[in-house]
Amino acid sequence: MRTRLPTTPMGGTGLVVPTQGLGCMRMTEPATLTGPSEAAAVINHALDLGATMIDTSDMYGRGRNEEMVGRALGHRRDEAVLCTRFGVVFGPGDSWSMRGDAPFVRASCEASLKRLGTDVIDLYYLARPHVNVPLEETVGAMADLVAEGKVRHLGLSEVSGDELRRAHAVHPISAVQSEWSLGARRIETMVPVCAELGVGVVPFSPNGRGLLSAKGDRSAQIARTFPGREQLPDVLREIADELGVRPGQIALAWVHHRSRIWGTPVVPIPGTRRVDHLEENVAAAGIDLTDGDLGRLDAASRGGVGAGPDG
Repeated sequence: MRTRLPTTPMGGTGLVVPTQGLGCMRMTEPATLTGPSEAAAVINHALDLGATMIDTSDMYGRGRNEEMVGRALGHRRDEAVLCTRFGVVFGPGDSWSMRGDAPFVRASCEASLKRLGTDVIDLYYLARPHVNVPLEETVGAMADLVAEGKVRHLGLSEVSGDELRRAHAVHPISAVQSEWSLGARRIETMVPVCAELGVGVVPFSPNGRGLLSAKGDRSAQIARTFPGREQLPDVLREIADELGVRPGQIALAWVHHRSRIWGTPVVPIPGTRRVDHLEENVAAAGIDLTDGDLGRLDAASRGGVGAGPDG
């Protein structure tokens, strides 16, 4: 019998989530389109393993991802912590822009509810603030959705510490979502604000956009994507060999350990299209890294904040 992931309170708003979720973006990438049955198999297996925080966005596949997630959840909707984002407006071709005005917030939520086939969204994120609309207006409109029972909890993505404070003053924020991995550590400049306010952190791309878990030599790609982190694959491989696991699991375990380091819930949402990779990701949540392991990994990622373009 498999052990299910434990849960953790996310912020002080009553939201309880598993210690790891599932990012669904890659399931509708045009170049590697996952079939409905494969997507449903991964999502349902995630529920079985306790990775019940299912993350999508209205921009993924221009709405197709939400539709896919809604169909996959089906009669198991109540088992999931269903999360989605809004804020992006698509234009001609591949162009896009951001909106955050109150009418757009409401229209976006109504459209997502319909695509997801549900009457409530558990965690509703603003993809990023829109500079031409006060953040307070956007969050105020999101708060109205909570009052109406269409949304249970609010989140933000790609925000600064000051923006989080402003939003939190309007309505309690449960989570901040941003990229966080051994290769991308810029978020660490504002994590102290999350800890101060009791806001959880949801890292996406915790495996360095797949580069830290990919097989084969990816040093050239890592050098381009995460300058200065070229030694990471070797260190990950060394620690993985010592523990009898895969390098990508070590990278993910490092993210899980951020919760202890920073004193606030850190719930990564690695994405995958395969059941076997899902099982590996869930197993990584239980890997216990020593202080020595963490020190070697931090050194390979150039010591954290202030080192390189991603901090």
